[in-house]
Amino acid sequence: MDEVFRAMADPTRRALLDELFRQDGQTLSALGARFSMTRFGVMKHLKLLEEAGLVVTKRRGREKLHFLNPVPIRLVLDRWVSKYAEPWVASLSDLKTTLEASMEKVFEIYIKTTPERLWQAITDPVMRSKYHFGVGIKSDFKPGSRYEQRHQNGPDLLGEGENLEVDPPHRLVQSMRALWGDDVKAEGTSRVTWEIHPVGDSCYLKVTHDQLREGANNQLYGGWPMILSGLKTLLETGELLTTPGSQMYANPAAGKRGR
Repeated sequence: MDEVFRAMADPTRRALLDELFRQDGQTLSALGARFSMTRFGVMKHLKLLEEAGLVVTKRRGREKLHFLNPVPIRLVLDRWVSKYAEPWVASLSDLKTTLEASMEKVFEIYIKTTPERLWQAITDPVMRSKYHFGVGIKSDFKPGSRYEQRHQNGPDLLGEGENLEVDPPHRLVQSMRALWGDDVKAEGTSRVTWEIHPVGDSCYLKVTHDQLREGANNQLYGGWPMILSGLKTLLETGELLTTPGSQMYANPAAGKRGR
């Protein structure tokens, strides 16, 4: 948490986050053009933001793209705000996804666990439901096989797709079709990639949600920070995240909401 606060204390770094808030997936050159400082100066600020986990990068050809990662900010919210807040506070974390549109969203988090245990939490229906809004996942997790997402007591499918790549406990790539409402059904199919990398006694987890249309409904990807926060909480403490909305499908009669 200290790295997050230090990174956000500087107004230039906050401005860089604002630029990525406005348009995700920018190059160093594109970001540097908006600031009256040297390319090296912008690079130093971005490096500090990366070290704090607030910015993640991805290579695309010769370009290095920078993405805003809201997960650390969500963790701060969960730790100090949500326990006192009313349900509307959780909606504020969706402000970013309400205001922007992008073909690709990237999220990262560090979790003190083993790759095998993290893989189990992603693929086991009971464990998955504990941090994924109460929704489990059912599949044999073989390449080319189908998966379904639903609450164990609910009759309706909430999501479905195909396991495109399965490499336990390192990488899982899935197509994803949301089914919890007509608005998200109309968005068609996108793709979610889970990448697990061991780091000492912990794991670095990177989730990439891409193949989204420009201006896609933010329900498709807006809940990832809460999902990953809940995953970290479960594996490190054994407890469930209790922020508003984190278990919305635990009661089958609860109102519907997206990822």
